[in-house]
Amino acid sequence: MRQGLNAAFVGLLGHASCRGITAAAFTRERNEILNVVIITGTTRTDGPPRPILGPRVATFVEHELKQRGHEVHIVDPRELIDDVPLMTKPHFSYRESALPESLRQLHLTLKNADAYVAITPEYNHAPSPGLLNILNHFGSSTFAFKPSAIVSYSAGQWGGTRAAHSLRPVLSELGCLPVSAMMHIPKVKDHFGENGEVLGDEEEAERWKKYAQRSLSQLEWWGEAAKQQKKLKDPFDESPPFASNPSQRNAP
Repeated sequence: MRQGLNAAFVGLLGHASCRGITAAAFTRERNEILNVVIITGTTRTDGPPRPILGPRVATFVEHELKQRGHEVHIVDPRELIDDVPLMTKPHFSYRESALPESLRQLHLTLKNADAYVAITPEYNHAPSPGLLNILNHFGSSTFAFKPSAIVSYSAGQWGGTRAAHSLRPVLSELGCLPVSAMMHIPKVKDHFGENGEVLGDEEEAERWKKYAQRSLSQLEWWGEAAKQQKKLKDPFDESPPFASNPSQRNAP
């Protein structure tokens, strides 16, 4: 019986491959399709230095997630510079009737996500101010009980690792706990083209796919688990959002 099922699955998988469907995407049809929001960090629109690297990394990650069968939305601070300027008043401080529509829509995009990917360059050993500005506009109830993955990058050899480690406590405090496997991408212009394609031969492309796979597979595992568990129990029942001020977390 088991051999028959395995043979049937292999046959279906082969049929799917003939139609151009990847094994990962085929598997997603049997598991949860996640709504993943990528939040990018760069706010640069011009150089020097050139080229601007963030969009290349974001497009590569977006492609890998879609190949795995997920829905992807990108929140780009460069596109929100007029709608979400340097924070003077966070989302949760507005009365509902006074909430700017652009902030309302961004909140819905973030709140409806099943998982997040935060992509950051490194500025003075720290994450991007543009990325932090987006995150700091919203309270933890927007992000809580979902996983996140961290991707950092640089023009040089270190791949933004210090920024990535500095971002972990921020995401943890927001409740979207980062998975253990991070992606650090050094010398981006040597590895990725303008459209996020891997530069080099098929073996090089496969190496980058496997590198991304470790982080994204962890994101999937936790994202699927959280999504399934929410169908059984509302996580906010016993851990409700703050209704007035942070003193609600104080000990008796």
